[in-house]
Amino acid sequence: MRNVDEDTITRIALAYHEGANNPRLKRIMTSVIQHLHAFARDVELTEDELYQGIQFLTDVGHITDDKRQEFVLLSDTLGLSMLVTALNNHKPAGCTEATVFGPFFVANSPEYENGDDVANGAKGEPCFVTGRVTGLAGEPVPHARIEVWQADSDGFYDVQYAGAPASQGRGTLRSLEDGSFHFRSITAESYPIPYDGPVGRMLTALGRHPWRPAHLHFMIEAPGYERLITHVFRAGDEYLDSDAVFGVRSSLITDWKRHEPGKAPDGTSIGTPFSTLDFTFVLNRAKTGVARRGAPGRSSERRSIAGNWRID
Repeated sequence: MRNVDEDTITRIALAYHEGANNPRLKRIMTSVIQHLHAFARDVELTEDELYQGIQFLTDVGHITDDKRQEFVLLSDTLGLSMLVTALNNHKPAGCTEATVFGPFFVANSPEYENGDDVANGAKGEPCFVTGRVTGLAGEPVPHARIEVWQADSDGFYDVQYAGAPASQGRGTLRSLEDGSFHFRSITAESYPIPYDGPVGRMLTALGRHPWRPAHLHFMIEAPGYERLITHVFRAGDEYLDSDAVFGVRSSLITDWKRHEPGKAPDGTSIGTPFSTLDFTFVLNRAKTGVARRGAPGRSSERRSIAGNWRID
């Protein structure tokens, strides 16, 4: 097509893929083109700004590797990840809310029995976690697969350390016959997302901080129920109202109760302060014949799906 101008370019660009065989791809790309063109017109985008944007995305790509996924961080910090989570996780009132998956999940984390210490040497104040997995009617959900992961007291996940030590602060266990579960870990602390790359520079330029409030990640799966991906947030954290990735939900905030040295819930004697956490997760029944949406893929490899700092 010749003599394309600012008034005709959008219509002509859309016409170019009119014969697309994939209806979903066609719908997505139609909207992408329409919104990108509308954005450029709205802000009166300059050529220099366009090339700066291209360079920014190039930098995001260059820093991304099998240990660091800067595009996930970009999506998280722009609110896109949480928006897609919200769009794909409408649940009845009373069900535990979903929130962002985050960049530090590792497939095939070690299997633990109830009562075991999933911290596995991770730095931090001891924490004893108890909870239940139920359905919306209160029925216990036995044998639910519960995957948990968290940062240590320095604000780092195990995969952020050079050499990626043995799994620490993460593991997989099953709920008991009554739907209950319990394990030992460490007390969650707030931490910054990786900000030594292009996403960090973007946050600085926008006057934003990179911090996330203290939380513990959970992914819970059980036959007949929708998968739940969520966090439990620590009440009183200073970043609850300014989470860098917009993941906080009031229903997910609870107390980590602090205790002085003494007898722990598992009967052992602890010479340092410790905390306890109790939380009930309410799953939504799966709709028969409907594929679950928003489910992360699995990998046989032990690796994170997104970014980390390496500590040398």
